[in-house]
Amino acid sequence: MTTFADRGMAGGLDADERVIVETAADFAAKRLAPFALTWDAEDHFPVAELREAAQLGMGAIYCSEDVGGSGLRRLDGVRIFEQLAYADPAVAAFLSIHNMCTWMVDRYGTEEQRAQWVPRLASMETIASYCLTEPGAGSDAAALATRAERVGDEYVLTGVKQFISGAGTSDLYVIMARTGDAGPKGISTFLVENGSPGLSFGAQEHKMGWHAQPTAQVILDEVRVPASALLGATEGIGFGIAMNGLNGGRLNIAASSLGGAQAAFDKAASYVASRKAFGQNLIDESTIRFTLADMATSLQTSRLMLWHAASALDAGTADKVEQCAMAKRYVTDACFTVADQALQLHGGYGYLNEYGIEKIVRDLRVHRILEGTNEIMRVVLGRSIASRFAGK
Repeated sequence: MTTFADRGMAGGLDADERVIVETAADFAAKRLAPFALTWDAEDHFPVAELREAAQLGMGAIYCSEDVGGSGLRRLDGVRIFEQLAYADPAVAAFLSIHNMCTWMVDRYGTEEQRAQWVPRLASMETIASYCLTEPGAGSDAAALATRAERVGDEYVLTGVKQFISGAGTSDLYVIMARTGDAGPKGISTFLVENGSPGLSFGAQEHKMGWHAQPTAQVILDEVRVPASALLGATEGIGFGIAMNGLNGGRLNIAASSLGGAQAAFDKAASYVASRKAFGQNLIDESTIRFTLADMATSLQTSRLMLWHAASALDAGTADKVEQCAMAKRYVTDACFTVADQALQLHGGYGYLNEYGIEKIVRDLRVHRILEGTNEIMRVVLGRSIASRFAGK
């Protein structure tokens, strides 16, 4: 396996940044990569390995140190997720979702909620799932129908959440529910523990990829939670919490695409360098070299765009939402294409499970859909462009 330095990560990193990336790369190479194909074949959710990653600080990467977080930047986060996804995009993507939930509790929770939950989330003693999407409200998140009614000192939640990673296995569900009128201002966020009466889960979905993480409906049938389960102790801020969480989630999913595509590229380049056809190595054919050149360019532009967007989110720039949307749209599209080209360069062998390419293609395909479809990313960007040029 190539090192992160060999695959374009070393340039411009200082000593501390190198340690962070090397730690992630070493863990991924030893604890994820050797088992990725087996986990995929067996639909195995590697909880033990996720908790090992948490012991290295990967359970709460950009959360506050006072409650057990690692206190790192979004920029560090996308570099970490790239390394993890180089070994297994499905596992990296789930850890991304867990980190998004942990950050939401750290950023918006009361001091009591932060103290109660973040240390357990950081260690992944408690594993979290993000529950926004519903059967009738996918991309239109503001139209969600799950309701939370205040009854004395409790809230009663009723509704269904769809496509929830970790459903049935996770310990904590960060659930967006309607406490007010229609529209985004009527949405609040709740922390619901697994085992709560009335909380159940649908059958596990049979998916094209992401076999190393469970996915199912989360069903809320008059689930009663204490009023203290309202994140931030304030109604009506849930949509903002969800959208701000997605800024980072979009970057991390893009980073997971980048890591998987980089692995596919390295496999393909190695394969064509040793594979002979018509009396020469395939890599000596100019059309093959041109394809590799385009793939390498896509990877590098993706990495630079992703780092730029992560730095914008760290700095809180005025255009951070647009930068995150742009990076998510471009990187997940470009990197899926790279993975598909890598499969093509393998010929028939790329279609075989043992070469690992077809798994990457399957895993990366969903990244263009989740955390806001790439069509929705275009809507976000189009609105931003229109607002800047309106009236000119």
